[in-house]
Amino acid sequence: MTKAYLIILVSLAVCILSSLNFSYGAASDQNKFTVVGLVYCDTCRVEFQTSISEPISGATVKLECKNRTTEKITFQSPEITTDKAGSYKIEVIGDYEDSDCDVNLVKSPRADCNDPTEAWRKARVELTALDGVTGQFRFANNLGFKKKEALPGCKKVLTDMGYYELKDELGSEAA
Repeated sequence: MTKAYLIILVSLAVCILSSLNFSYGAASDQNKFTVVGLVYCDTCRVEFQTSISEPISGATVKLECKNRTTEKITFQSPEITTDKAGSYKIEVIGDYEDSDCDVNLVKSPRADCNDPTEAWRKARVELTALDGVTGQFRFANNLGFKKKEALPGCKKVLTDMGYYELKDELGSEAA
């Protein structure tokens, strides 16, 4: 009887320790994030992507997290450069539940498209596993720089999208 009791006790201890190891292992994986996004050229100067927007290769972005209460910087990535498709990837380790984290535009390599859009100068991302979102990847909204002058095809593209009040952005082209 004592032998059976001892076997049950050892088996129970092994099960409990295994489940604790599994839980802590899973928790450490939850603190690894990959932030991905895209930087584009707003060729129509309307501060959103259209079918004639262009990805910007070699644009620079940076991820920064600030504590919501103290506003102290809790994480800052190095400057990241976009690939030929305008995409970037930022690796983050740690949980930033108490921080606001933003991917910020730093600079564009294109002289004809380097005016940051006001609406899309930064993109907020959640870097915590405690918000109900699972998985390693966090997708930031696309960020854009505006072209100095709108392209000639913008009137048609925007009219096809249902935008008719274009004089402010497109100037004489919309007339």
